[in-house]
Amino acid sequence: MILVVMPSMILPGIGTDTKQSVALVALFAGALVFFEYNAVYPSLIEFRDGAPYNRIRYLMMLTVVVFLSAIVADLEASTTVTRLFHALGLVIGSALDFPYSPVRLASYMLADDATPAQVAMVKVAAGTAYIVSLFSLALFVIVLKLAGWPSTKSAFNVWVNLPTFEPTAGGDVVDRLVRDSHVNLAVGFLLPFVIPAMIAVLTRGIPAETLTSPQTLIWTMALWAYMPAALIMRAVAMARIADMIRIKRAAKLAVLGAIEPSALNRDEDEDDL
Repeated sequence: MILVVMPSMILPGIGTDTKQSVALVALFAGALVFFEYNAVYPSLIEFRDGAPYNRIRYLMMLTVVVFLSAIVADLEASTTVTRLFHALGLVIGSALDFPYSPVRLASYMLADDATPAQVAMVKVAAGTAYIVSLFSLALFVIVLKLAGWPSTKSAFNVWVNLPTFEPTAGGDVVDRLVRDSHVNLAVGFLLPFVIPAMIAVLTRGIPAETLTSPQTLIWTMALWAYMPAALIMRAVAMARIADMIRIKRAAKLAVLGAIEPSALNRDEDEDDL
């Protein structure tokens, strides 16, 4: 709920109708998360018991929304804090604005009649959102390596933490997890490049007034940066789960292999008696 209402709290001049709509969406989002985390078997949210997977994803989205809200607010009601965020965004956007970069491609989503100021604003928002997603992805990989995610201190139910994964769809579950991991990794890597290209090819571009409006710019750029990072994190997580299942299988086979010869020897001794 805090995530949904954050832009309306930071941006100045938000109307009453917008606040009511945002409050309704926030209540729905909060109820969804509450029931998912309190249900015995979730239906949508993955890795419910695999902290801090969802915490990192949430903090990534919250950070992007806060940063972009501060940058956009600087255009209407400038303060020391908003000027700082805007200055950082200008530096990041300029650094990531090189040929064929996701930030450069994101600016191509605008229609041809966009002004240089509108293009620059999209680049600043895209660069800020993208760099936060990269740092969040790096943080998740570091946590996975250092903390041994998911934690082995308690039982980890694969099927509860992967409610959208169908284990009985056919084929070996480890092979399917690895295949899905590769697909998510490929899609997550290509998504920042494919989305602007598809918009540029299928349409004449998004009208500048629409994309650069405060709420639209914040949520569009936040989702544009969040979805690829979330897919890559999901790919890494599924590959880790596949490794866990493979290790468990190998350990079980080793135990069975150690027990069976002794059991056979005992049977032979009983036959001799």
